Amino acid sequence: MLKIILLAAALVAGSAQAAGPSRMDVVYDLYRNGIKLGQVTDTFTRDGARYALTSETRASGPLQLLWPGNIHLESTGLVTPKGLQPIQFQHARSDAPNKLATARLDWKQRNITYQYKGKTWRVEGLQDGAQDQLSQVYQFMFTPSLPTDFTLQVVSGRKLNDYHYMRSDGGAIPTPLGAMATQQYQRITQKPDEKAITVWVVPARNNLPVQIRVSEDGVTIEQRLVRASVKD
Repeated sequence: MLKIILLAAALVAGSAQAAGPSRMDVVYDLYRNGIKLGQVTDTFTRDGARYALTSETRASGPLQLLWPGNIHLESTGLVTPKGLQPIQFQHARSDAPNKLATARLDWKQRNITYQYKGKTWRVEGLQDGAQDQLSQVYQFMFTPSLPTDFTLQVVSGRKLNDYHYMRSDGGAIPTPLGAMATQQYQRITQKPDEKAITVWVVPARNNLPVQIRVSEDGVTIEQRLVRASVKD
């Protein structure tokens, strides 16, 4: 009987860990204050319990002078029953290789080690459920259920932030794939100069993010879905 119980528990754990897609290729048009700036291409792959998530931002047209190089984000880690658990995050620019920023998350020691411009430092207090700058957007596709109100730590290439999100009806978002009913997650800010973040996800498509908006210092950057390929 004990063996049967243990086997059943292992099967349940295995199915929970397998939640979410095995591969994604997602492309967004990128806008700066309403003017098209370029495109963002995100790719997610999974090998067993390990995942790799990359994002490439390429500017085009007259606004390319604002971002002459490509921006590369990379998140690697584990897929767990509670979603993504990042282990390393990197932020890189092709036109400024000296500005490579790396954050390594040590879940046993509960700390983050940062490296930037030849300097290394450590931040203590890593909490369960923490995400990095890139994985936080796709965590919605791997979480067991969509929360209505949640807080989490978000790791960037150089610091650790506390974010608080609230969910509301996002309405129907028009996309090249048709209009999609969405749920909207908006960061609740405490100060006027804090970064405002809003993410629209589609429950009918495994909570795929179809629109992402970030506003700070009078500049609004928005990603709008162009196409997506998602494999279970």
